[in-house]
Amino acid sequence: MIAGTTGVAGSASAAPTGPSGSGNSTTGYFTAGSDKRVTLTDGADRRPERRNDASRQSSVDAAGSGMYVVELAEEPLTSYAGGVSGLARTRPDAGHRLDVTSAPARAYRGHLDAQRSAVAAAAGIQVNAAYTTAFNGFSARLTAQQVATLRADKRVRAVTASRALGTRTPPPTAPSTPPSPGAPAATAPAVPGQPPAGGPAGKPVKPGPGTGTGMVIGVLDTGIWPESASFARRMPAPATWRGTCQTGAAFVAEHCNGKIVGARYFADTWLAGGGSVPEGEVLSPRDMSGHGTHTASTAAGLPVSDVTIDGRRFGPISGVAPDAQIAVYKVLWGGMGFDADIIAGIDAAVADGVQVLNFSIGSDLGDWEANTPIGIAFLNATLAGVFVAASAGNTGIVSGAISNAAPWVTTVGAAVTNLDEATVKLGDGTKLVGGSLDALPGDDSRPMVFGDQAGSPDLGAVYCEPGSLDAAKIKGKVVACALSDMFGSAAEIKAKGGAAMVVFDPVGNYRINSIFNFPVVYLPTEKQAGALFNYLMRHPTDAKISLRSGGDGSSVPGLPSVADFSSTGPDKVTLGVFKTDLVAPGSNIIAAVSPAGNFGRSYDAYSGTSMASPYVAGAAAILRATHPDWSPGAVASALRTTATDTVGTSSPLEQGSGFVNLAKATNPGLVIQPTAKELVTFSETAQPDGKELNLPAISLREYDGTRPVTVTRTLTNVGKAKETYRSSVSDLPGMKVTVSPASVTLAPGTSATVSITLRRGSAPWDRYVTGSITWQGKAHSARIPVAARPWGITPRPYADDGEEFGRMTNGAFGLLQPGFTGPFVGRSTGYTPMQRTSYSMPAGVYGGVFDPKATGVQKVDFTVPANTAGIVVETNTDDPNTNLDLYLYKGDTLIYSSDRYWTSAEQAYKFLPEAGRYTAYVFAQFPGGPVVDFQIGHAIIGRNTTYAGATLEAPAAVERGLSYGFTLKPNKPLVEGDFWAYTEWSTNGTVVPGNLVYTQQGSWQ
Repeated sequence: MIAGTTGVAGSASAAPTGPSGSGNSTTGYFTAGSDKRVTLTDGADRRPERRNDASRQSSVDAAGSGMYVVELAEEPLTSYAGGVSGLARTRPDAGHRLDVTSAPARAYRGHLDAQRSAVAAAAGIQVNAAYTTAFNGFSARLTAQQVATLRADKRVRAVTASRALGTRTPPPTAPSTPPSPGAPAATAPAVPGQPPAGGPAGKPVKPGPGTGTGMVIGVLDTGIWPESASFARRMPAPATWRGTCQTGAAFVAEHCNGKIVGARYFADTWLAGGGSVPEGEVLSPRDMSGHGTHTASTAAGLPVSDVTIDGRRFGPISGVAPDAQIAVYKVLWGGMGFDADIIAGIDAAVADGVQVLNFSIGSDLGDWEANTPIGIAFLNATLAGVFVAASAGNTGIVSGAISNAAPWVTTVGAAVTNLDEATVKLGDGTKLVGGSLDALPGDDSRPMVFGDQAGSPDLGAVYCEPGSLDAAKIKGKVVACALSDMFGSAAEIKAKGGAAMVVFDPVGNYRINSIFNFPVVYLPTEKQAGALFNYLMRHPTDAKISLRSGGDGSSVPGLPSVADFSSTGPDKVTLGVFKTDLVAPGSNIIAAVSPAGNFGRSYDAYSGTSMASPYVAGAAAILRATHPDWSPGAVASALRTTATDTVGTSSPLEQGSGFVNLAKATNPGLVIQPTAKELVTFSETAQPDGKELNLPAISLREYDGTRPVTVTRTLTNVGKAKETYRSSVSDLPGMKVTVSPASVTLAPGTSATVSITLRRGSAPWDRYVTGSITWQGKAHSARIPVAARPWGITPRPYADDGEEFGRMTNGAFGLLQPGFTGPFVGRSTGYTPMQRTSYSMPAGVYGGVFDPKATGVQKVDFTVPANTAGIVVETNTDDPNTNLDLYLYKGDTLIYSSDRYWTSAEQAYKFLPEAGRYTAYVFAQFPGGPVVDFQIGHAIIGRNTTYAGATLEAPAAVERGLSYGFTLKPNKPLVEGDFWAYTEWSTNGTVVPGNLVYTQQGSWQ
């Protein structure tokens, strides 16, 4: 079975046996952890062979010895403002660029070199890599004692264990060796699923600011495939370019043709930690996986009139800024890299003279701390005039898992901009809309077989693993497979004569597609998996299916919409910082890739926020070319304040400021940007709160809802005419927002500071309220998103995406953490018993996927009245061989799922639910026999109802952020069973919803 998955039920007569029919299997159809096998098609699953385990997350052993990044106390060239006797300022003035070749820069670098040598000598260490431009420090292998010595040295600001991050990619398959220099160019480049920049049909347009002319985009990634036609143009280097072309294995100086204006690679820490690069890699800027080539060509690939992949035409493509030039900084090896090497790449890029940096690299589950060494390097790059775009991450199923959340970085989420739908019609008439980028056979009905029934279960036939299927059983048939290695599964079916493949996801994953050069349809939701699996169980020998391209649009809310894999806010690391910043095309993006890592293809479709970030990097290059005097903050503001809502949501927690609108961003009217001093102060604060930063967004995470909050924003007119802007507030239900002054009149180049006061009115506690503030002028409009969560009894650095964090507590030792200071008064409803009912139902299939209509599922309806504090539903069984799962729905909307690996004691709940009809589904994922006996318990707790008396003991006053205990003791002994109550708190007359409290008599004995 899949961890966290519910099974599916088949016919009533299905025996409770494993898929092999042994009768004693406890694995069901799906193996534990298979839901984690595939997440995205951002290049990491192109090669179906050996998985690379080069993801060394830590470079330090248990004794504290290993590779470290050492930041020295003095400022690097980018931010040194003077102060050392005899050494002039090197930090550039606003609107100017750092010149590392100037006499002051050379002198100050010499000073930093001397200081670094002195620090290293004092600690008895050998420097591995040195940084002076965007970061002042070095990397080195240190013992625990040397770490302590350095941390005690006043010349050292920080010593941090080096860590790995990136995009895991397996080793490549073919070609086994890279082409020799001068190999023929491929036939087309890449873009983000929309018409090429500037002109029709992929034809080049006259170079200019609107195409990024004169700009250099630095790409920190896996390298580049220089033979691609995306980069096949000789161009002179800009006058400000100071970089180099570092040669290496299969990479010669001629590969830097001007379109690729420079190339470097950084592996000092990787090599120091492991001794060699991963299998399939080469020590040079050459890209052996495809990720770096894809991001570079998305940002600045040349226009190509028609891209062909595996014989299929995909039309014209172009990079966003096709006339910008590309500087390559290879910092990932096998898809992973150490921060020490990445900092070296950032340091070199700033010294080389890039105007824009793209960073499609992140951390598992996002950032966990503010002001990391990489973040500081990006800050200094920003202060030197370099715009930084970075991917937000691909963990949209978990809120708050944002990568690259520093406020000086433009953090980009992914949007769906092409449907790419396909429709599956089952033999019983059921239609399921999924996705496909392949040619499909059409509406003709064909026989279908489940992989598990057409091969060896022990070899992974349920997933159609390579070598698992019987050619005689699948020849000419459509094969249904559970999600695992889609490329390997497709190759297995194709090699053995299958007609097509339908992939279903037993746990519900992400809406993604790839190009398989074989008819493949992907059904991404658990609901679709249940319908398909249940049909297969009912028709083990006569299943029919038809596959056709196109659909009814139901796979997404509309276009553009936020991709379901795109990481969502809020930023869990710092209060007052709003992330993601915006979204850009990031689903099924066709761009140039490395043939070495993509089955010999020159182009391929990838999905991920890795693909969205370079879109914004290209857009930034165009804005920098159009407005050479704009700072990175002005560029970021223009992109954000002109963004438009996606379809399906206007919540900034999901879309940030919205979908990028480059046409409007070139003429935004207003910009809102933080000062260098604000950013530096933020970077030097241990626990920074960014709400006062002059950013084009307002984030009030965990604020004191008993008091108004006032922030300021400074608006600057970057237009060509005097204009009056009037403010207005949209959404933010239950919040009272005042903007003062309500309107401002600004001449070109002038600024005005406005105060924005937000007061909680009727807005819910401990939940987010979102909306926006817009300044509307005659010719321009600037909008900033707002998200506010008044902290009542539980802080939450995540969004309101399901479980109420800290809401459930035991009455014998209740716990709460108030977000306010003041008197504290509580009340309780008293305890109401949970009502339990016994049920019996026929068993369904042993293991599988949940389907509400299947046998082996019990449906129970509940009516929830208005003003209900909570509904709690539980399941249990006395049969140790049965595993139950529980789903709570309101109509067709899933409210809560409880499907832990092996327990039947499941619980689903909803705090302050909407009134109406709710349905609980109990599913016997693993039935212990032909009939399943179980119990369902439910409690509907009214908010103002009086139940059996209980005494509430709680503190009389509380202080924000501290934890407090309370008890809710029944006044009389309770009978056997579980009981539930609701507590409510107030401070100075303001009512704050409290806890759902449970107890048993045993808790008081």
